[in-house]
Amino acid sequence: MNNELKKRNHAFDILCGICIIRMVTLHIMSFCGQDKQEWWLEVMRWSFFFMSFFFFKAGYFNKGTSAGTDLDYLRDRSKRLLVPYLMSGIIGAIVYFSFYFPLASRYKKFVEPLEWSHVWMKSGFYGNSPIWFLFSFFTVYMMVRYIDKVKHLCWLTILFPAVSYWAYSTGNNVPMSLGNAFIACYFFYLGRLWRWVMQRFGNQQVMAASWLMVAAFVVLGFVSPGTYNMSQNVFTGNALMAVVNATLILCGLAGVLLTLQVPRIPLLCFIGEHSMVFFISHYPMLYFYKFTHLSFGRSIYGRVDDVLILLPVIFCLCAWLVPYVERVPWLSGRWPSPQRASATDGKRPD
Repeated sequence: MNNELKKRNHAFDILCGICIIRMVTLHIMSFCGQDKQEWWLEVMRWSFFFMSFFFFKAGYFNKGTSAGTDLDYLRDRSKRLLVPYLMSGIIGAIVYFSFYFPLASRYKKFVEPLEWSHVWMKSGFYGNSPIWFLFSFFTVYMMVRYIDKVKHLCWLTILFPAVSYWAYSTGNNVPMSLGNAFIACYFFYLGRLWRWVMQRFGNQQVMAASWLMVAAFVVLGFVSPGTYNMSQNVFTGNALMAVVNATLILCGLAGVLLTLQVPRIPLLCFIGEHSMVFFISHYPMLYFYKFTHLSFGRSIYGRVDDVLILLPVIFCLCAWLVPYVERVPWLSGRWPSPQRASATDGKRPD
């Protein structure tokens, strides 16, 4: 793969875009009570691995975490992940609680009860629960930092899915929803390992192996199905095969698309390139839509027409927000580097 990896390859942008579309669509379907449709459950079953892809991608592009002091590393990861986590969570909570109390007494069926345990057991905020991902991502980066300090310790992460399964089998009582952090760490190192494989072997070898893995995923999906829901750390069906199938399809898809040098697909790549904006913005929008309708005595639950309205509206609003959110570091996590900051000192911002 050598020089080809140095050029921008759109494979991961495409996969990232598909993941965001799947996630946003899932949440719209859930809000509208359509997530139990048989056809939709099949879509979810065959695409369960996409949330794991973000950790796989991070590991694939990671070149090590040992540079700098531990404090510098903590500050950098906190700025990029914890600050957006907290700020987008607060925005979601403001939207949520602006409506919650007046509606709770009128529509108990459609409004979830508040629980104090949510503060320490769940990493998602009321009003923006999907941001559990940012807290888990931060935790994984900190785990990798210290695992990398011990030579060959990374190979121990092959057992980490078993730790997540243990957390699941004992009731997922790990604080801050961190039962998923162990299997996420496994996918991180899997991505790093797969990059090493692709650099070591030629295109034809990688392509052949990748297609075999994709084919094995399809066959095993019928013969020995198993899925994993990373947001809730829930295994369904054969837990071991859930990990095996996710490993096969992540490496297989990445290998096929990277070696094919796929061209840029504008819509998918745009969403993939700006995934953070779509990720942190869509859920508060859904709550605003749901609660506004409830305020006027109308529920969106069970309404297919609201699905058809929300799909284009949410994606268009998130796309419109891209340039605005990405200018705000405490939301986007895109902080200027020291070199860039010094170069722009005294200049008027664009």
